[in-house]
Amino acid sequence: MAHSGSKKVIYAALVGNALISVTKLGAAATTGSSAMLSEGIHSIVDTGNQVLLLLGLGRSTRQADQDHPFGYGKEIYFWSFVVAILIFAVGSGVSLYEGIHRLLHPEPMGDPRINYIVLALAFVFEGVAWGMALKEFQLSKGRLGYLQAVRQSKDPATFVVLFEDTAAMLGIIVAFLGIWLGHVTGLIWLDGAASVVIGLILGLTAWFLAVETKHLLIGEAAAPDCVAGVRQLATATEGVVKVNELLTLHMGPEFILVNLSLDFQDDYTADRIEAAVAQLEQNIKTDWPLVKKVFAKAEERGSLTSA
Repeated sequence: MAHSGSKKVIYAALVGNALISVTKLGAAATTGSSAMLSEGIHSIVDTGNQVLLLLGLGRSTRQADQDHPFGYGKEIYFWSFVVAILIFAVGSGVSLYEGIHRLLHPEPMGDPRINYIVLALAFVFEGVAWGMALKEFQLSKGRLGYLQAVRQSKDPATFVVLFEDTAAMLGIIVAFLGIWLGHVTGLIWLDGAASVVIGLILGLTAWFLAVETKHLLIGEAAAPDCVAGVRQLATATEGVVKVNELLTLHMGPEFILVNLSLDFQDDYTADRIEAAVAQLEQNIKTDWPLVKKVFAKAEERGSLTSA
């Protein structure tokens, strides 16, 4: 997925969260709702997260230099991991603390109508941002299932926002149910219980995002179709007897590094091998534009095994 699409989704989420975070906190202060306070904190955390994602996208586009010869593409992976940690530490942690505190020390709420109004507006704003994130993700995933697409995606920006917005939508629904049920039944502890559920939703979201971005940060191979395509091109290269080894690594969402060990025919001279490797590199970059660097080495299978 292109960074332009990712940025559009992030900006939409940033505007939506910024608009509703203050109103949620204002409603929480007015009514004393624990669930509304958790939602307000959630929106503040999400607003900060979008800023961090934009920072990561901006820094990831810097050109390679002497200290970072393969560029800064992994910056977006690092900041996406930080976002996951913040969702867990701040969003989930504070919501759980506030909910448990209200369960142990329940307090009656004020007039809940302001909460309903704020939650309705928040649902609209979050729904718009969620719809944009879902649309971008659907464009990128193609025929893959949603979970499979997340696991194979090398651009975490959009799926991080999609999961954030999904958690936000679920949080709004839980907050509404907790406030409404607490009001109509008189069981004021339900408001605190809703805050606990919101904390658990955020914790689960943070865990899933942390796992996915950790894999990207450590280093993931290119998609299977790309690996198969590169192998096919290498195998079809004139003079190549066998592809001994093919290693790929995503250095960023739009930067794939390819390492090849090739076994050439015994009668192939160094000049012919050099020409074949140069042609192979050109073919790979033409067919797979995300491949930015190709390192190919001619060696016999036996020497590779004994090394």
